[in-house]
Amino acid sequence: MVSGPRMARTPLDPSARYEHTLKRPVEVRGVGLHHGVGAELRMLPARSGSGVVFVRTDLDGFEIRASWRHVAKVSYATSLMRQGVLLSTTEHLLSVLRALGVDNVRVEIDQLELPILDGSALPFAQMLQEAGLKRQRRWRRYLRMRKRVEVREGDKRISIEPSPAFDVDCETLYPHPLVGPQRIQLRITPENYLKQIAPARTFGFERDLAMLRDMGLIRGASLENAVCFGADCVMNDSGLRYPDEPCRHKLLDLIGDVALLGHPLLGRVVARRAGHAMHVALVDRIVHDATCFDLVTLDQLPADAAPSS
Repeated sequence: MVSGPRMARTPLDPSARYEHTLKRPVEVRGVGLHHGVGAELRMLPARSGSGVVFVRTDLDGFEIRASWRHVAKVSYATSLMRQGVLLSTTEHLLSVLRALGVDNVRVEIDQLELPILDGSALPFAQMLQEAGLKRQRRWRRYLRMRKRVEVREGDKRISIEPSPAFDVDCETLYPHPLVGPQRIQLRITPENYLKQIAPARTFGFERDLAMLRDMGLIRGASLENAVCFGADCVMNDSGLRYPDEPCRHKLLDLIGDVALLGHPLLGRVVARRAGHAMHVALVDRIVHDATCFDLVTLDQLPADAAPSS
């Protein structure tokens, strides 16, 4: 093992120093949330340094790298586009890949939208557990924040500041008697993510369904893949998985959106009523100010500033 003069503690174990890919391919089939079209998704191992690359198998293997450079639309989902080729609703898969430490993977998809599955990241997490992770030889580079960066829009805001780990403070406010103000503060580790974030499902409100369908959205939505809040009840027979499931799902989305930075993050994100557009605006602000971050391997961190679980 290569080492520096002062070995930093890792977020989890010594393997966090290295990039990871999958041990074996895994696949799943499901329907897209917004377009309502069936899609087959397959994840395969990838070489070191390649990152997350989506491959449109229906378009002769056209590739779209998961990067801030290719963000297309960020209204009700985060979509990527390269040379006019679109890929929609990427945030759930990107969230689980980042949180569970998968750096390099080829994601084959035969449609323009990823399957929503049960509306959470849990099925994707289970796929990764089935595939297993393989440590690679290349050292993982982390994006470490050096100074605070903020994006504001009225009473909504999102900021990031230096931190020895990836910490998030997420607050939401929905004017509904069963939701209202919610807040979660969490250090993002694989264990915390699997237990507290991955099962949280996408959600909506019965009062908004007609409007969204008129916009051409949620064509594939059902109570099997989304939580729906009626006027005074949760319409899903199984109820909620967490009392604050909407806030946890917003945190899930946030992790997926900041994954577009292309590196694991060492910083504390504070989000107040932020959504996809503000998440991506923060990413854009970061990448266009080289003074606000460093790219470092864990051996470049002083021992007293290294991330810990």
